Amino acid sequence: MSQPSLFASVIWSVTRLTQHIRTLLETDVNLQDVWVQGEISNLAQPASGHMYFTLKDSSASLRSVMWKGDTRRLGLALENGLEIEAHGRIGVYEPQGQYQFYTDIIRPIGEGALYQEFLRLKSMLEAEGLFDADRKRPIPELPGTIGIVTSTTGAALRDMLDTLNRRLPLVEVIVAPTPVQGDQAPAGIVAALNSLNKYEPDVILIGRGGGSIEDLWAFNDEQVARTVASAGSPVISGVGHETDFTLCDFAADLRAPTPTAAAELATPISIIDLKSYLVGMKDRLISSSLNLLTVKKADFENQTARLRISSPLRLIQIDRQRLDNFARRSLNALNSIVVLEMSQLNGFERRLEALNPLAVLGRGFAVVTRQSDNRLLNQVKMAKMGEKIKVQISDGAFDATITQNKES
Repeated sequence: MSQPSLFASVIWSVTRLTQHIRTLLETDVNLQDVWVQGEISNLAQPASGHMYFTLKDSSASLRSVMWKGDTRRLGLALENGLEIEAHGRIGVYEPQGQYQFYTDIIRPIGEGALYQEFLRLKSMLEAEGLFDADRKRPIPELPGTIGIVTSTTGAALRDMLDTLNRRLPLVEVIVAPTPVQGDQAPAGIVAALNSLNKYEPDVILIGRGGGSIEDLWAFNDEQVARTVASAGSPVISGVGHETDFTLCDFAADLRAPTPTAAAELATPISIIDLKSYLVGMKDRLISSSLNLLTVKKADFENQTARLRISSPLRLIQIDRQRLDNFARRSLNALNSIVVLEMSQLNGFERRLEALNPLAVLGRGFAVVTRQSDNRLLNQVKMAKMGEKIKVQISDGAFDATITQNKES
């Protein structure tokens, strides 16, 4: 029987030992990025939104947890007995001293190989520049024609048509039907895309509803991705659900989370927006027209006034008025002159009357002239005896002969 050593080893507390084990596990790189395959059991999802379950195989089990933030991105309905592949890290839950698997991605068995092929194709096409942002074409704000590539039997087509009819019933829709799942789907999608080129739609929608990676694999086909990238019109990809990504999404000019969202993105301006825009344009047009009419009316009135002032008729009217003024002033001046002249004439007349010999004769005087030369005889010495003379008096004249000359 062995005896206890007198020099006892270090004694660990449960907490310290658990923390040490946790440190060992969580610093092991191989345990912090690991995929685990197993069957789900003891599945529980409380009100917190977190998910608790056990992964097991024929020989062992692994306690697992997925936090609420990761469950929101889970595109798979989990149930007991489902075989899955889960990605995550190994850690320790200290209160119970248990190691457990903290999961962030879950996919069905078999998706691993497809996912690796997806990554390979994505890396190859990305290196070629097929997904470059500068290759993306803008989506027209008001498309006249929209092409749709999808299955005519799926709900995706109905959802897209309903959305387009609700948002923009004026748009013309051309459906290019194709299988969206199965071996024939890739060739059908390529043919449908090529068939739309002759119609030259303003934008093309390509999509289908959600499903597993196998269901959506046709949209990860290399030829499909290349055809989407080289399409004659901008392409909006709406494949699967929001958490689903395909090569078609990366090659398209715009990725939508769902087919319905693709139809929404294809019609940036809805009929409601268009009506509102037209009403606003009408109001602005009326306002602008009224303002323009007001300005033009004022300008017309101003030009009319200027034309009225500058018109020949106006000049004639001004000259006519000026002529009337001149005529009136001339008449007034003439009247004044006539009055003045008449006044002067009257004065002259009075003066002449005062000097008129006849007036003098009327007072008893007479004018005597020699008949021989009609010379005035105003002195006695000028009279010669026997000379014939003419005597002018106030009421006439008579001839006489000088018979006597008496000087004073």
